[in-house]
Amino acid sequence: MSLAATISDVAPRDGLQSIGGFVPTERKIALVRAIHAAGIRRMEIGSFVSPRAVPQMADTGEVLKAALELPGLECTVLVPNRRGFELAAGSGAQRLGLFMSATESHNEANLNRTREESFADLSAIVRDARAAGLLVRFNLSTVFHCPFEGVVPDEEALDWVERIVALDPSMEIALCDTTGNAAPDQVRRVFEKAFASWGQRFAFHGHDTYGMGVANVSAAWAAGCRIFDSASGGLGGCPFAPGATGNVATEDVAWLFRRMGVETGIDWDRLLEAADLAATIPGGMPGGRMRGVPAARRAAQQAA
Repeated sequence: MSLAATISDVAPRDGLQSIGGFVPTERKIALVRAIHAAGIRRMEIGSFVSPRAVPQMADTGEVLKAALELPGLECTVLVPNRRGFELAAGSGAQRLGLFMSATESHNEANLNRTREESFADLSAIVRDARAAGLLVRFNLSTVFHCPFEGVVPDEEALDWVERIVALDPSMEIALCDTTGNAAPDQVRRVFEKAFASWGQRFAFHGHDTYGMGVANVSAAWAAGCRIFDSASGGLGGCPFAPGATGNVATEDVAWLFRRMGVETGIDWDRLLEAADLAATIPGGMPGGRMRGVPAARRAAQQAA
């Protein structure tokens, strides 16, 4: 049996949310279509948050409607609270992305609540989402490093993972390197502990602020992770994590897995087109390496 990895592209949400100038809806839809054309079949389309808090996501409903027309695409929308859940539940999205932070300081900066307040709200949403037949992804931010508290002790993060697992043992849980300051040995260790303890379907969400994004993806893979978030063009950055830049680039992750002989279902030529499109969005902070490597751009004509 060949090895395979699932890549969920988060450029339409995480990649765009920090851009100050509003990106026209038509351009967002064009980006979603380009990423889908590259073979990506999981995507984070947007978030149902207050337009006052994140103005860039005000048109999530419109973008999602277009995304749902694309064959085989599983659409995720981020949901921060009960109000967001109510809006998302009837939106047609197949998966809801819930989120909170492993550290108190970041949770209060990001969600204006304590961790216990967030967890109580999200626990009820998990139950209601299951009753409604909706898939859930629970994103735990700042698992490895916090912009306010520094390196996060393994056990502090894993204590929260244990509580989240107990809500629904079948639920997908993403361990998130929100600042991009995780170290590969730390990523591998935390994932190995998580898999050993719960045998859970964990995912990795990484950023590339310190240039370790691909190394951390490789470490998570070695520990057993098979689901990875990334953003075409390396777009992204958390507005509540000062200094954090883009997500690890989808094209860099795809190249890593290509070289490792891991199947992703991605069309390399089309992916570069999507990455180029993402990188040209005004106000964005593109990253990644593969778009700038001539030999990589010619690789589609070569044998894998």
